[in-house]
Order: sequence, then structure tokens, then C-alpha cells
Amino acid sequence: MPGNGTPVASPGPATPLAGENPCGVSFEDSRVFLVVAYSSVCALSLPANCLTAWVTLLRARRGNVLAVYLFCLALCELLYAATLPLWVIYIQNEHRWTLGPWGCKLTGYIFFCNLYVSILLLCCVSCDRFVAVVYALETRGRRRPRTAVLVSAAVFLAVGLVHYPVFEMEDRKTCFETLPTDGRIAGYCYARFAVGFAAPLSIIAFTNQRVLRRVRLSAGLSAAQKAKVKRLAVAVVTIFLVCFAPYHLVLLAKAVAFSYYRGDRGSICAFEARLYTPSAVFLCLSTMNSVADPVIYVLAMDRSWQEMSRAPRERRKHSWRTDVVKFKCPEDSEEVLPPTTLTNGSVLPRTVGTRGSPRTPERLGEASC
Repeated sequence: MPGNGTPVASPGPATPLAGENPCGVSFEDSRVFLVVAYSSVCALSLPANCLTAWVTLLRARRGNVLAVYLFCLALCELLYAATLPLWVIYIQNEHRWTLGPWGCKLTGYIFFCNLYVSILLLCCVSCDRFVAVVYALETRGRRRPRTAVLVSAAVFLAVGLVHYPVFEMEDRKTCFETLPTDGRIAGYCYARFAVGFAAPLSIIAFTNQRVLRRVRLSAGLSAAQKAKVKRLAVAVVTIFLVCFAPYHLVLLAKAVAFSYYRGDRGSICAFEARLYTPSAVFLCLSTMNSVADPVIYVLAMDRSWQEMSRAPRERRKHSWRTDVVKFKCPEDSEEVLPPTTLTNGSVLPRTVGTRGSPRTPERLGEASC
């Protein structure tokens, strides 16, 4: 099963796991749950992410920056969802891989890449919304789809290169289940927890907290608009915590146990035998991200936060100076004059100026700066 072992081949002779179970792990306890869960995720994820990929592609071609990240996220989830039937076969065969060593390596490689590409793209979504909302004036005209494409490509390339050693792992009848944990695996567990989970969590928490604070202090948005922006921020953080936190906490527990027992094989085996079933369940929970990510699209493409990105920054306290700022949206050639907020809380009405035929404010709300 992916993620329960190390993606890098260990030196020396292989642990005799071919058809054996050295730590007395009970695979049967979680078999039915995992088969049902993986099958359900596959059935739901494929159509949901196909639809998401299609719609976000259309919006990305119209110049929507956020849609670029969501499109890449949907493609990543589609690729992983296509491998889920292989894991179902593996679990049904009592954790014996029968599709050849390269099939295991490629499938495991897709798992690792999907996991951390998804995490980093969620960071990109949060950071993009952060600069678009909190620094709306400063970043006006600087957020471009081309930049989003380059950032997404860099994410795919970096994660792919980091996990390339998967193809150098030893050939076994099991797939990515090396028990008990050794020193090298423990080191990778520490690194994956710190770099692959804790650091992105800090970024996501900080950026969304600032977005929520900016929305709360804004006098130019209605209560309904603020609620919609809040729902998106909460959804990103919740999906990240629910899908990725349990799995990475298990990785940390394995690494800490190895350090605590100082590599004693018997003690580590006993610990991992008790931890295996919740570990397998939490690993399965991380795949729920494939179903949850389309929810982010539904919320992210709402007009509320787009309006927020057009709103000017709040003026300093006791300043009565007003400023009118024109925003040029990449999806059309119209210029929007956002509502100007005064320090006494009053809001001047929005005016709309176009270079061609006039359009309504509702039509302008469809564009995404």
C-alpha cells in the first residue's frame, strides 16, 4: 500500500517480506473498509474532476489565474484516481502485488506525486487569494495566467524529481510496505512531516487568516459576500487538515517510535502492528482529497471573492482622502471603478466605465482579475 514505506531503495539485502508478515500485521481488519473506500473515491472522483478540469480549463483560457491552479489540481487528482483500481486489486489479493515490479513503482510514484502536488497546489490557491484580496492594489496587473502556469509546472517538476528514487526501490511481492521501520524510513518520515505537511499548513493557515481578517474589516462587501469568502477559506483549511493531517501524524509517530525504541526491532514491530489498521485508514483518508478538491472549485469560482479582489484597500484611519482605481480584468476589456470606502463607513456608489458598449455591473462580476 502506498505511503507506508520508503520511496528509496535501502542498501543491503532486502527484508524478507515476499509473502511474509514479519510484524504480525493483520491485513484483514481493514480489507473491506479499504476496498469500499477506494472504490467509492474512484467512482466519485473521476467524473467530478473531469467536470472540474473542463470548466477550469475554459476559465483559464479566459485569463482566470485561480482557474489555472484548480485545473492542474484536477488533472493531478484524475491521474491518481485512475490508479485506485490497482490498489483495490492489491488489497483483495491480501497485499500481494501481482502486476509486476514496475507497475508497483509507477503506481507508488503517482501516489507520492499526487499527495504532495495536491498539498503544494492548495498552498498556491491560498497564496493567490491572499495577494489578490489583501494586496489588491499592489498586485493589480501583476497576477497573470502565465505566472500561474510556470508556478504549477515548477511544482510538478520539483515533486517529480524528489520522488524519482521510487524507481530504484527493491522488488518485492508487497508494494511500499516495509515493516518494521528502519533508520532511513524514519528520516524520510520526519522530512515528509516537516516539509510536506507542517510548512504548507503554516502557509495555508497564515494566508487564509489574513484573508478572513481583510474581509471582516471591509466596509465595501455585504454580509452575504463576506460569508461566501469565509466559506472558501474554511473549506481549504478543513480539507487540508482532514485529508492530510492524520496520515502525516502517523508518519511522525512511526519516526518518533523508532527514535524512542532506538531501533529495537521487536519493540518497533509491536508498535507498528498496533498502528497498522489506523495507519491504513488514515492513508485512505488522504485519497478523499480527490473528491473534496472539486468543492474548492465550486466555492472559488463564486463572484464574491472576485468582487473582493477588485475592492480597494481600506484607507488609513482619520484619512478622508478618496481614491478611484481602475482595474483591467483579463477576461474582458472593461474597466471597473470599485466602490470607494470612506473612513466614516459610507460607501460611494460604483461606477462602470467601458471602452466599448456599456455593460452592467452584474456582467462585470463574472470577470476574474
